[in-house]
Amino acid sequence: MSLRTGLAGLTGPQRFLLAGSFLIPLGSYAVLPFMSVLLHERLGMGLGTVGIVLATASLVQFSGGVVGGAVADRIGLRHTMVLALVIRTAGFAAFLPGLTHTAAAVAALFLVSCGAALYLPANKAYLVHSADASQRPLLLSTSGSALNAGIALGPLAAAPFVLDSSAGLFAAVTALFAAVTAGHALLPAESPAAAAGPPAAEPGATAPKTTVPVARRLGDRLLGPGALPFGITVLSLYVFMFFQHYLALYAVPRTSTAYYSLVLALYALLLVVAQPLVSDRVARLPYGHVLRLGFAAMATGMAALALGGHLAILVGSLLICCAETTLFLKNDLEALARSTRSPAVVFGRQRLAAGIGAFLSGTAGGGGYEMAERSGHTGLFWAAVALQCVALPPLLIATLRRMRSAHCARAARHPAATAATGRTGGNNSADTGV
Repeated sequence: MSLRTGLAGLTGPQRFLLAGSFLIPLGSYAVLPFMSVLLHERLGMGLGTVGIVLATASLVQFSGGVVGGAVADRIGLRHTMVLALVIRTAGFAAFLPGLTHTAAAVAALFLVSCGAALYLPANKAYLVHSADASQRPLLLSTSGSALNAGIALGPLAAAPFVLDSSAGLFAAVTALFAAVTAGHALLPAESPAAAAGPPAAEPGATAPKTTVPVARRLGDRLLGPGALPFGITVLSLYVFMFFQHYLALYAVPRTSTAYYSLVLALYALLLVVAQPLVSDRVARLPYGHVLRLGFAAMATGMAALALGGHLAILVGSLLICCAETTLFLKNDLEALARSTRSPAVVFGRQRLAAGIGAFLSGTAGGGGYEMAERSGHTGLFWAAVALQCVALPPLLIATLRRMRSAHCARAARHPAATAATGRTGGNNSADTGV
């Protein structure tokens, strides 16, 4: 399917959601990147406390995706999106009193984070719920492009107003979210079967009476077909967030603020343009090929950053952008294809995986960068990340394969329990390897 043909075939609700995928991050990132300024400089909060507040809010936003998926399964995709946007609108409105009251600002930040946790799994699930498998790559990649465009433009649009006209900025963002919420309320409700997970048992069917041990049920859940895309998403975000968190500290002293801004602009442009263009090809490639290409690009990009010159920083950043374009999309598509759960639950789990990866990166990165800086060879930090991009993917895959094999061997010794869970004892290499 060509890009033009695919875009021409979008439904009205899909077009609206793609527009919302731009407007929502545009409004959010007009405010959120300046939270440290608001909390520290305007409200006098200590930097250590600011870091804890922002890290906790990020963790809520990512890990809460699991709750968002469960809520969407219970009350429906459209209702969940509207509820989430009502919460986010209330959060941005609460920033108005938060300009002078610390507690109100912190509460507003957590309302916005909770709303995002609820919204994103339902949004992606609604976007693809009426689409066939061939349309999903284009829809998800175009949504990602719109989101990244909003993220890139939001801070630029807000920068002239955030310090001198903060109240007006927060009021404008609140009005934008109120309008987007009203638009979501007018979307048609998805059909009950459209976003459902596995089919229910036929009437009169009797489930086996075998009791399955808790550890066995947990193993089936953690080591099932979705284990690999979940684990790869954790790993992808883990290595990628080193780049997100520490490139500015590394690049600006070696180049300039203007050059760093140019690199970010080119990165955003490539990401926005390339994602829809390569989505169909990424979807057709085997998962193993995408993993090898994606992590190779990530490793090469990190190694280029270690050289530290103007060209090396530009080339390294663009290689990492290519890795982001392929890996993140393929992980979502693979998680959808392997799961029998509803899309909202799948996307919620993927958000959790991303949150775990980002948290691990934040935990390890600060100390690692500080050690490299003290040594006088900061490029070693990027070299170490490049080595992890090479070594960790095969290690993760091999570990999952061994754990899956051991779990299946235990299952084979208890065939009655296997029947009760509806799983076989064989080792499916498609689940655990590439």
